[in-house]
Amino acid sequence: MTIQQISSFAAGDWVAPGEGSREIASAVTGEVIAAAGNNALDVQGMLDHARNVGGPALRKMTFHERAKMLKTLSLHLGKHKQALYDLSFNTGATQSDHMIDIDGGIGTMFVFASKGRREMPDGHVYLDGEVEQLSRNGTFLGQHICTPLQGVAIHINAFNFPVWGMLEKLAPTLLAGVPAIVKPATNSCYVTELCVRIMLESGILPAGALQLVSGGLGDMLDRLTMQDVVSFTGSADTALRLRSNPAILENSVRFVAEQDSLNASILGPDAEPGTPEFDLFIKEVQREMTTKAGQKCTAIRRIIAPEPQVQAVIEALSARLAKTVIGDPRLETTRMGALVSNAQKRDVLEKAAIIGQEAERVFGNPSDFTVDGADADKGAFLPPMLFHCANPDAAQRVHDTEAFGPVSTIMGYSDIDHAIKLANKGQGSLVASVITHDPNVARQVVLGAGAYHGRLYFNDRASMKESTGHGSPLPHLVHGGPGRAGGGEEMGGVRGVKHYMQRTAIQGSPDILSAIGNKWVPGATEIEGPSHPFTRRYHDLSIGETIHTGSRTVTMEDIEHFAHFTGDTFYAHMDQAAAERNPFFPGRVAHGYLLLSFAAGLFVEPNEGPVLANTGLDGLRFMKPVEAGDAIKVRLTVKNKTKRNEDYGEVRWHVTLTNQHDEQVAEYELLTMVAY
Repeated sequence: MTIQQISSFAAGDWVAPGEGSREIASAVTGEVIAAAGNNALDVQGMLDHARNVGGPALRKMTFHERAKMLKTLSLHLGKHKQALYDLSFNTGATQSDHMIDIDGGIGTMFVFASKGRREMPDGHVYLDGEVEQLSRNGTFLGQHICTPLQGVAIHINAFNFPVWGMLEKLAPTLLAGVPAIVKPATNSCYVTELCVRIMLESGILPAGALQLVSGGLGDMLDRLTMQDVVSFTGSADTALRLRSNPAILENSVRFVAEQDSLNASILGPDAEPGTPEFDLFIKEVQREMTTKAGQKCTAIRRIIAPEPQVQAVIEALSARLAKTVIGDPRLETTRMGALVSNAQKRDVLEKAAIIGQEAERVFGNPSDFTVDGADADKGAFLPPMLFHCANPDAAQRVHDTEAFGPVSTIMGYSDIDHAIKLANKGQGSLVASVITHDPNVARQVVLGAGAYHGRLYFNDRASMKESTGHGSPLPHLVHGGPGRAGGGEEMGGVRGVKHYMQRTAIQGSPDILSAIGNKWVPGATEIEGPSHPFTRRYHDLSIGETIHTGSRTVTMEDIEHFAHFTGDTFYAHMDQAAAERNPFFPGRVAHGYLLLSFAAGLFVEPNEGPVLANTGLDGLRFMKPVEAGDAIKVRLTVKNKTKRNEDYGEVRWHVTLTNQHDEQVAEYELLTMVAY
C-alpha cells in the first residue's frame, strides 16, 4: 500500500513530512495509510508570513468583501465534497457522519458569509452598540467599535471533525480579517490537508490568509504576541498545558478553549412511556451515542431520567442500540463505524472501566459484538455501551470521566431540582438537553442550570420535526461552555467574529464618530446635495446628505378624517375631556401614524426614480404630542449605506420631525432600496 505523505503549507510552500513524522493508520483496517509531521518547519517564518502578508491583504478588504470570499469558497468546496467523503471513510466515519462534518462545515461557512453581508457593514470598522451621549448638548460622544487584530489566529483542532472543526473556526476568523494557521489532529489530518488544498488551489484566498501544520507546532506558541489568538478544541489536560504557556500568559494572548464536556440529557417528569417525548428522548440518546461512534464533544454522556422511568429507558434504549449495525463505514448498511484509532479505542475502554467502578454496564460487551465487513480486532471498533449508576449523588467518576466514544451512563432523579443538581455535577458542559412538553419544567431548568451549560436544548412534540438535535452546534448560536467545557465560545454569528477583533471605545465629536464609523451621527455636519436625494442613485448619495422640508399644519379635520378613515378612534384623538385626563396629553392630539404619513408627503419625490422600495423603519419614537394647529417639518439625512447586490443597495435615512418651535416630536430610521 502506498503511504500518503501529508504535507504542511508554510509561508506559501508545501512542505513534505520530514524528521519527527508520525505514521497514521486506517481506523477501519489498522493498516498504515499516511505519514505527517516535520520538526524543521520554519514556524517564525509562518507567523511572519501571516502577519505581514495575509493580515494586510485581509484587512484591506471590507467585511462584505470578506463575506463574499467565504461564500465563493463555500461553493467551491461544495463541488469537491465527494473527494472529501471518499478520504474521510478512513477515519471510521460513515456517510451520515460525513454529512455532519463536511456538509456541516461548508454550511457553517455559508452562514457566516450571509451574516457578514446582512449584519456587518460594507466597511472596515464594526460598530458595537449605540452611540453614547457624554455631554449635555451632544457635541461629545462615545461609541464602541471593533477592528481586526493585527496578528494571526492559531487553530488547534480535534480529530473527530477534520473539516467542520476547521471551517467553523476559519469562517469567523477570515470574516474578521485575521489570517489563520490551522493545526489539525494528526490522526485525521489527511482529510484536513485535502480540504486546505482544495481551498488554496481555488485562488479565492489572498496569499498568507491560510496556512497548515500537519503534525506538531514546535515552539510556535512561544512566539505569540498580544495581537494573536489561539483557538483550541481537545482535552482539558492539553488545554491547560497550552494556555499555561509563558508567552500566552505574559502577553495576554486570547485563548478560546472548547474541551471535555460531560453533557447531560434530562427526561422530563411528564415524558412517560407512550408519550411522543419519551420516544423522542430514546431516539436522541441513541443517535448521540452512535453518531461518529460517540466521538462528539456534544455527545450525551449522562442520561438523567425520573427514577420510576429508569428501567423503561434502559429497556427501550437497549432495544434501539441493538439495531445499530456496526461495520465498515463504506457499507450502506453500516450505522456506526470505527473510532479514529486503536489508541483511541484503548483510551475509551480505560475510561469505561473507570465509569464501571460506580456504574453497572447494562448493554454492550466490548469483548463480544459483530462487525460487518471488517476485522473487529484490527480496526478501532467498539459497540455502544450503556451503564446504569444506581447512586448518582454519591458517585464522582461518572460526573468527571469522559469516555470519548459510544459510552453513556443513565441515572435516576427524584424531582427536577435533583435532576438539575445532577446535571450541574458535570461542572460545566457544552450542552444539556431537556425533553419535556412542560414549559414550567423548562423554565426551572434554565434558572437552575443555565450557569453551568453553554447551550440548553429543549425539545418536544411541537418542535421535534424541525429540531436539529441535541448534538448539533449551529453557527447562529454560541458553541462553548463554562468550567470543564473550557470557558470559551465559538460561532454564535457575529459574536464569534468578535473573538478575532479588538473592541475599542472611541470618544469625540459627531463629525469624528461619523468619519470613523462611516455612519452619520446626529449632530454631525449635514451635506446639501445637488438635487433631491430620491432622484439620485445609490452610488451618488453621500453619508450625511440632508434635506429640510417645508412645514405642514395639522388640523382638527385631519385628525378626525384619519381616525374615521383608519378606524383608529382612540380617545386621545377623539375625546377632549378624556384626553385632558391623560397625563401624557394636553387634549386631543394627532395620531403618531398620521404624522408619519404627513412626513412622507413632505419628503417623498413622487416621480419614478432610483428609489425602488420602502422596506421598513426602525427605532420609531414619539417625543412630544402634536395638537391641531401645530406645524410639522422634516429633516431627512443619509445615515448609512449597505450594498446588497450589483443592482441595488440599502439606504438608511435618519428622519426627524419637529414642530413650529423646533421641538422634536418624532424620530425614526427609514430603510429604502435604491438602484445602484
